[in-house]
Amino acid sequence: MLVGRGVRRLVLATFLLEVGVLLAVVPWTAFWDRNYFAQWSPWLRLFLMNHFVRGAVSGLGVVNIAVGLGELLSMLIAWRGAKAVHR
Repeated sequence: MLVGRGVRRLVLATFLLEVGVLLAVVPWTAFWDRNYFAQWSPWLRLFLMNHFVRGAVSGLGVVNIAVGLGELLSMLIAWRGAKAVHR
């Protein structure tokens, strides 16, 4: 049971880190500029190309990275505590 919980937390932390890096980096790449939906809607393109919107999306990415690192740190502390109890 404990192993399953640890694996789930590790998968969650990995997911948060990956999504965070994508959200932090992608708004500033050419991939963001070539958005399929923005090509068909001029107002959506203006909204997505706004630097404040890009910064907000990058900020969400930084929050995801912080939560993922916090989850990893929490797992490490719990693992070290469990290891010390078994000695």
